[in-house]
Amino acid sequence: MRLVQFLLALIITTALVFFLNRPLELGDKSIPPIGKLMNPYTGFWKNATPIHELPEGTLDFPNLKGKVTVHYDDRMVPHIFAEHNEDALFAQGYITAQNRLFQMDLSSRATEGRLSEILGKRALKRDIRQRRKGMVFAAENALEEWKKHDYGWKMLMAYCDGVNAYISSLGKGDYPLEYKLIGTTPDKWTPKKTALFVKAMAASLAGGHYDIEATNTLKKFKKDTFDFLYPDYDPLQTPIIPKSKKWDFDPVVVEDDTTDNDIIDYFDYKIYERSPEGVGSNNWVVSGKRTVSGNPILCGDPHLDLSLPSIWYEMQLQTPELNAYGVSLPGIPFIVIGFNENIAWSQTNVGHDVTDFYQIKWKDENKMQYLYDGEYKDVELKIEKYHVKDVGGVLDTVRYTVWGPVTYESKTTWNKDLATQWLAHFASDKNELTTFYELNKAKNFDDYYKAIDTYNVPAQNFVFASKEGDIAIRVMGQFPLKEENQGRFVRDGSLSSSGWKGFIPKAHNPIIKNPARGYVSSANQYSTSPTYPYEYNREKFEPFRGRMANRLLAKKNKATIQDMKDMQNNNFDMKSEAALPLMLAHLDSAQIRNNRELIGALENWDNVFTPDSKAATFFTVWWRKLFYNIWDEMNQDIPLLYPTTERTIYLMKEVSHSVFFDDRRTEDKEDIKNIVTRSFMEAKEKLGDKIPVWTKFQKSRVDHLAKIPAFSRYDLGVGGAHSTLNAMTDIHGPSWRQIVELGDEVKALVSYPGGQSGNPGSPYYDNFIDTWAKGEYYEALFMKNENDHQRMMVAKQVFE
Repeated sequence: MRLVQFLLALIITTALVFFLNRPLELGDKSIPPIGKLMNPYTGFWKNATPIHELPEGTLDFPNLKGKVTVHYDDRMVPHIFAEHNEDALFAQGYITAQNRLFQMDLSSRATEGRLSEILGKRALKRDIRQRRKGMVFAAENALEEWKKHDYGWKMLMAYCDGVNAYISSLGKGDYPLEYKLIGTTPDKWTPKKTALFVKAMAASLAGGHYDIEATNTLKKFKKDTFDFLYPDYDPLQTPIIPKSKKWDFDPVVVEDDTTDNDIIDYFDYKIYERSPEGVGSNNWVVSGKRTVSGNPILCGDPHLDLSLPSIWYEMQLQTPELNAYGVSLPGIPFIVIGFNENIAWSQTNVGHDVTDFYQIKWKDENKMQYLYDGEYKDVELKIEKYHVKDVGGVLDTVRYTVWGPVTYESKTTWNKDLATQWLAHFASDKNELTTFYELNKAKNFDDYYKAIDTYNVPAQNFVFASKEGDIAIRVMGQFPLKEENQGRFVRDGSLSSSGWKGFIPKAHNPIIKNPARGYVSSANQYSTSPTYPYEYNREKFEPFRGRMANRLLAKKNKATIQDMKDMQNNNFDMKSEAALPLMLAHLDSAQIRNNRELIGALENWDNVFTPDSKAATFFTVWWRKLFYNIWDEMNQDIPLLYPTTERTIYLMKEVSHSVFFDDRRTEDKEDIKNIVTRSFMEAKEKLGDKIPVWTKFQKSRVDHLAKIPAFSRYDLGVGGAHSTLNAMTDIHGPSWRQIVELGDEVKALVSYPGGQSGNPGSPYYDNFIDTWAKGEYYEALFMKNENDHQRMMVAKQVFE
């Protein structure tokens, strides 16, 4: 009997051990092995960090050239002091990995198309998409060029060595919690992973395109209607470079090819995901001539995905060559946005279209050769292998042409495939690795100009201020040289004349220095007025934030830091200011007579998206209903291009008889009054009698990178909308705010929605969010030397 009991207990125990150490599959999701997760020695218990447990001690690294000391202030911001640049970057890599290892690893896997290795088959489609877009191709091209620049390469290798030194120091129980949940281990960090991170930013900020939708729309509505709905320029815009700017160079002449290189046909493709509205940024500088202190004040707030951990990591770097403070991107050396003792800088996204599509004319359905200038060329085949968790190896073939990878392949016909030419696929002959190194140590305008001259993609509006009093903004990046309207539609891939004509000389990139008006600014609007002699296109430049910034700055003759805070947190909406009076004027009073209280609230609304505004909620729903009711023609089985918000408002104001106000889905012929009133009633029906306040409707949140609810933050209680200066959506917003006054003593205020640690069990994981949500700031502790601000320092690490 005892033997039977023993065997039964052994079987049950063995089964239980087996069960607890395997993931539990629930449909397309899985629960991690409970036994491993609960292990007291290697499980999640090891990731609970007591508030008194700080990074301290001496670490021995024989490869260092000298001593590195890292002081941590009371917000856990590291201040790195090194005798050599490479040692500083080794420490930067080590400390960044110490706090953000999973974030770095996940980001590189996602870009490389390797998420299915750890997440299984549900991530395979995304992985295939990444490689078909040429993300790895782009990173490998960059890497080959980087290797040619010795000093930049040495600095990157020092950073990678630091990351790997931290990874090597970890025992199994020390891995970040997410690795235990997913059941994987960290990869070694390589320069290729840094290149992948750079290309991920390029995809997010310079991967926008509307070629397919525009081509389909032109085919459907013909040229006259297309040109009316999608004008090249909005005259209400206040461009980044003022309209008064005179261009002091002789432009490269681009002769328009007489050949019709555009393919105007229908392309039935599901468009790959791209950045939604709300992803952008603001920056501006007010000259000392217009500030109370007499010092220039620079402000910047990039609007990106809000995530935990944050996309940014705050730090200070000091060596004999530089002393810079700001934020870095985990995976990239140096400070990306910030300041030093002499200058400050920040970036916003330019948004020019640098992605073009070419229809490939295959010789036959085997797709092994394609027509190019009258001859058939062999396609280059790249076999992509995916190691899918719990599935095994999966193969996919990507075809490469002279234009780039074939990104879209038709499932119904073999002769409508599209290849992609993307600027980020090209390797730069400039030493991109040193852009931020040179900025970190820049002392004046000339240094700033020289530093960013090596910068290519994603193109950014680099705003600048110096202690000497200079202010400037330069539209910086590499831009294709195009003929008029080139790249707006799908091009004929069988003709070399369909391609770019070279690149615009960087000396001809738009720039303004010390303008008479006393300020510069950008918010993702048009770079220039139409007087700029080079072609650039994008269907949707941001129409409101730039105008709002310039409206406020023009009124500030004696600006203060408080004024700058107020601007960054400004929730006034120019879109509703323009649209709402028209919407109210076109309501059918007979049909809405039972809604006088609501109408009164909308009429009295101040267009400010405060957290407690119900009018903001109703306007937003009403506008969305109206927009899609007006443009019901764009809701087709093929992707079409929706007109812009500003063009829609123009139609409501100037062309109220437009045929587009007739809803093709009904037998009746509607006019603007019908469509506005019906949209109002639909909004009323959607929201009901209890209209939620704006913050409860928008539901802005900060998601964990792996979308784990327990590690995310909800109900932020913030105001703002995508078209306000405080550009908030549900998942995007100001990811970093900085205000820098460049006086004898540099004063900087900073804030971001996260924390320094990537460990959900750390008290420093999300401790900045509440301060950021209230529109408040921390004073940056910019140390002149190791002994400065010591009373605010709480921990110390030494690398030697």
